[in-house]
Amino acid sequence: MSIAHDRGRPRSFHVASIATVALCATLAGCGGGGGDNGSPPPVNGPAWSGYGRDAQHSALSGIGTQTLARLRWNTQVDLMPQYSPGGALLIHYGSPVLSTRNTVLVPVKTAAMGAFRVEAHAGASGALLWSADSDYILPPHNWTPSYNTALDAGGRIYFPGAGGKLFFRDGVDSAAGTVQMQVFYGTTQYLLHKDAFDAAVYVNTPITVDAQGNVYFGYTVLASTPLGLASGIARLAANDLQGSSVTAANAASDPGIGQVAMNAAPAVSPDGRTLYAVVTTSVALSAHPTGYLVALDAATLAPKARVALRDPVTGASAWISTDSTASPTVGPDGDVYFGVLESNPPAHNLRGWLLHFDAALATSKAPAAFGWDDTASVVPATMVPSYTGPSSYLLAIKYNNYRGAGTGDGKNRMAIVDPTTVQTDTISGQPVMKEVLTILGPTPDPGFSGGVREWCINTAAVDPFTRSVLVNSEDGMLYRWSLVTNTFTEKIRLGNEIGEAYTPTAVGPDGAVYAINNAVLFAIGQ
Repeated sequence: MSIAHDRGRPRSFHVASIATVALCATLAGCGGGGGDNGSPPPVNGPAWSGYGRDAQHSALSGIGTQTLARLRWNTQVDLMPQYSPGGALLIHYGSPVLSTRNTVLVPVKTAAMGAFRVEAHAGASGALLWSADSDYILPPHNWTPSYNTALDAGGRIYFPGAGGKLFFRDGVDSAAGTVQMQVFYGTTQYLLHKDAFDAAVYVNTPITVDAQGNVYFGYTVLASTPLGLASGIARLAANDLQGSSVTAANAASDPGIGQVAMNAAPAVSPDGRTLYAVVTTSVALSAHPTGYLVALDAATLAPKARVALRDPVTGASAWISTDSTASPTVGPDGDVYFGVLESNPPAHNLRGWLLHFDAALATSKAPAAFGWDDTASVVPATMVPSYTGPSSYLLAIKYNNYRGAGTGDGKNRMAIVDPTTVQTDTISGQPVMKEVLTILGPTPDPGFSGGVREWCINTAAVDPFTRSVLVNSEDGMLYRWSLVTNTFTEKIRLGNEIGEAYTPTAVGPDGAVYAINNAVLFAIGQ
């Protein structure tokens, strides 16, 4: 939906394997995968484990995607969508999660105000295998926050419940299974004071699971609890019920910090030793939260480093919007990226900035010229034949330029940017990451002469096997953006044009592509 109208408010492989993926992108196949090599889809393949696929949020597919030939099946992700007076859908839907055996785990909103369940569907047909209800309660919000699940390597799915607890279920590919729960501050304490905790403690970020099966998430505490909990970041250790947490204030070493950023999934360094999270000031939803990116010991949650998130032009604190789904992305070299809004909107046309730091958060590097409500995706440099620069990887980001916001012209684009090379930003004059490729949205926006419909993603699936990025648009279409020709080589209609908060794209273990339009998840393939 348009930041400039709503029509009027802003809307919204771990390091060891990247060389292999880059090599496969150079060669004609590497076995497995969808559209280009003609081989049948595998019955067993790489999982898509959570938001942005992995604990680094790379969104980098481990298999080639199928051609966008047909809509294989679809299912509702919201049984009672709530439309704004302008017809927009101001909700962030959670990412589908896909097991190695092609079971699709779908978060579903079942009531107007936010009851939820998880549904497991057969990837080949969409048939319902099982479902499990959650007692999850949404935290206070403007746009409805995302409800996300996560899957570990052993086939255990985690999904949020009330009171800061997580539900989990083993054997996601089986129709039979038992739902259990884990509570980071102790199951006994939770059961003794269930009503008090349910009324006060809310999971408010997507869940992140690392390669060892450790689980991380942010939570907010909005009333007193028997244990005196305060908002922070929680960890559940792999293979046992032990939990731990650190308050947002302690993580930042700043008593003025009181929250974890809404919808900002924690990220883990490629070596698994460092956890990155975003913490913010305690302010009303109508205000402009500010805060820090923090680095924590992934095993103990002990603070390691912090960096204030600042507007690169003004030097003032950037706005970390509660309506955003931007999450940290960790590059293969350990550098960390996080998107914010400018300190003085709409000075940068409400595009914000993708801030860039080294792994230790000691050095700030040139930002990218868009960051609002976007999680950068990793693009191996070999995916872009025209690229001759020094970086081993690039970033795929949304590049909207909202008409009616500042000097925005409505020329909404996608971009591939180079994190190691700079150019001058045409809006601010600030040095920013160099644009390697950009592509304009293809559909005119009838509300703005000369403008085009926005790109409607918060994390875009990257396919190194076909050298393409899968992106969905407000125009109701899913597109394959070829990084070889810088053109849209495929498209398929999902539904009608609609302004909606940004949604993810994902890839199944058989190469099917998953995208959301107007409260419906679509499985697309050949």
